[in-house]
Amino acid sequence: MSRTRRFYDELAEDYHLIYADWEASIGRQAAALDGLIGPARRRVLDCACGIGTQAIGLAGRGHTVIGTDLSPVAAARAATEATRRGLTVPVAAADMRALPFPDATFDVAICADNALPHFLTPQDMHAGLTGIRRVLADGGLLITSTRPYDELREQRPGYSPPWKSTTPTGRSISFQLWDWHPDGERYDLEHFTLVPDGEGWRVAVRRATYWAITRRELATLVAAAGFTDVTWHEPEDCGFFQPVLTAIAKIAV
Repeated sequence: MSRTRRFYDELAEDYHLIYADWEASIGRQAAALDGLIGPARRRVLDCACGIGTQAIGLAGRGHTVIGTDLSPVAAARAATEATRRGLTVPVAAADMRALPFPDATFDVAICADNALPHFLTPQDMHAGLTGIRRVLADGGLLITSTRPYDELREQRPGYSPPWKSTTPTGRSISFQLWDWHPDGERYDLEHFTLVPDGEGWRVAVRRATYWAITRRELATLVAAAGFTDVTWHEPEDCGFFQPVLTAIAKIAV
């Protein structure tokens, strides 16, 4: 089992605690992504669906959404959460580099919430992006988001401030520790979740590695994978909580 898959398999149960209010985040993110997609209802692949944060919101707005994720545990929870809300979101466990769909199946591909930076080399990132391009129709839309790595690579923070979420049994606390590699581009993350457990706390620690890829680096790789009109959108402009890159699948000639 890969380190990334293990991270999300273990985190799936608590993933909603990443957000102060998961339901509100589902709505806000769907509104921002829908604004980038446009008024028409589309065939959407969420190829890093996790527990369904983006997929559920977009399905609720009338798009036909299929979710895939490297973690079968997270993908299964996404399907369950969609059903609980009266929505149908088919899911599959799949690597972006080997998506189980015919060519040109989708109008839109979503890869949000810093999923692409789990690819740690340009070669793996290219393979992931070309895998997404293959299942997009010509002229289809790619939407992906990352952390603001241009700034973070300069600052090299050692941690993220703790944040609080509300659970049926009380508040929970989450925070992250970041250990940067000597190259200054990659870092190991330890994600801590503290959940009330009687008089004490249940503490869980999950670990992953990321490539702090800059906007220019990612835009270059996206273009090389068969996309054009590569554009970055800042949170204050698009309403999403991270910087968003959009691009159009080149029309074959």
